[in-house]
Amino acid sequence: MTIDYNEFNQQIIKEFRENEGRVGGMFEGKPLVLLTTTGAKSGRRVTTPVMYVEDGDRYVVIASKGGDDTNPAWYHNLRATPAATAEIGTETFEVKAVVAEGEERDRLYAKMVEQAPQFADYEKKTTRRIPVVTLVRTDA
Repeated sequence: MTIDYNEFNQQIIKEFRENEGRVGGMFEGKPLVLLTTTGAKSGRRVTTPVMYVEDGDRYVVIASKGGDDTNPAWYHNLRATPAATAEIGTETFEVKAVVAEGEERDRLYAKMVEQAPQFADYEKKTTRRIPVVTLVRTDA
């Protein structure tokens, strides 16, 4: 059975917004951010639910795409336009995306694995180096 990820994401977004940032199913109890980016090609605003981990005053998201061999669209969008909107719980705020490199990238990826062990499996499934992106509030 093939999953329609767009439909899947739309259901999560709807549930998130109707329940003050809480969702059930596979993401129940997991920290989720609704990340709204500007399409690199389309220029349209696109919202994607993504798990995150906090690092000080930054939010860290992983462009794992479940261990796929390609990066997710939201990552390409952030590379083209680092300004984005984040929704966590009932709060919406502006962020700037910064790609983590080197030791910082490794430390932040390990932090996500501590919170969500499946991210270790994603790394094993692909030969690409999975990007780690920090989201820094710009409205504070």
